[in-house]
Amino acid sequence: MRHPVVPPRELPLPPFYDAARAGSWEHRADAAALRLAADAWRREQALAPAALSGMNVQLLVVDAQRDFCLPAGTLYVGGRSGRGAVEDSDRIARFIYRHLGWLTEITCTLDTHHPFQIFFPSFWVDAAGQPLAPHREILAAEVESGAVRPDPDLAWLGEGDQNWLARQALHYCRELERQGKYRLYLWPPHCLAGSAGHGLNGVIEEARLFFSFARRAPVPLAVKGEHPLVEHYSALAPEVCSRHDGGELLAPDTALRDRLLAADLLLVAGEASSHCVRATVEDLLAEAVRRDPAAPGRIYLLEDCMSAVAVPDPGRPGAFVADFTAEAEAALARFAAAGAHRVRSTDPVASWPGFAG
Repeated sequence: MRHPVVPPRELPLPPFYDAARAGSWEHRADAAALRLAADAWRREQALAPAALSGMNVQLLVVDAQRDFCLPAGTLYVGGRSGRGAVEDSDRIARFIYRHLGWLTEITCTLDTHHPFQIFFPSFWVDAAGQPLAPHREILAAEVESGAVRPDPDLAWLGEGDQNWLARQALHYCRELERQGKYRLYLWPPHCLAGSAGHGLNGVIEEARLFFSFARRAPVPLAVKGEHPLVEHYSALAPEVCSRHDGGELLAPDTALRDRLLAADLLLVAGEASSHCVRATVEDLLAEAVRRDPAAPGRIYLLEDCMSAVAVPDPGRPGAFVADFTAEAEAALARFAAAGAHRVRSTDPVASWPGFAG
């Protein structure tokens, strides 16, 4: 650590906070009212500007968006309990309020998509030209054989060349399988740019703005996922950077990576632990270890503020169309083995590894 690690003073929740709104699609943050409330809270709690803090304590909230965090969303991350992301959002908001005087910056990532993306069914057709369904994998062998192919009407995604697009799709699937992290998985449309589901869950947006007003602090947004020909689970880099013809498809976001790794302490929360949180932390840890073997010890994973994708099967009560809980647990175990800390937001920070009560 570059500064002595002192447990922060915990604050009470502000009077306006209502945990029931964590599951509300209709709830919106009222920025004007929050500014007034934050100014009063700042005086009452004697909060200094974040720029005057002795430590750089950053909170990274991954994809806490309405489509993921609310049951009405198109890709709700309910976990096995069915309440996952709703309860995560409540705990994230509570953590921000309780540690308002300790956090110095909050970054929220925004998964941002358009109607035709390589991981949406709308991108693909089968050999007979029929559309595909979500929640299935696509293997390179299927693309190579012609069992599935990019919709020919989407040639405009491939520089106007249908053959170029087909070659790129095959290259993409091969690269995913070569890396061994994922196979291409088709998701239902989610987080479409400009849609209601694209925005942050209301209680997260509310906490983010209140923190910014109260601490005079930055709350940057990091947009990811707009390129139609690549998945972007990690906030720091696409799953595949290369084109089939040797060019670059999309470069990693080194500016965001460097800003996060410059923190004295980096706390991570959000959705989903099986996918976007997992991929982001993998990239963070790989770069952190490359720079300094001790750097992973500055990363704290708020494991009760993230859930795994588990899609209920409507035809079989208690069963799931897809359940990635085991993959999420295995990833968290790997991260802890690499030196990151698994902690709970509801536990006093003084009890976290590296802190002295």
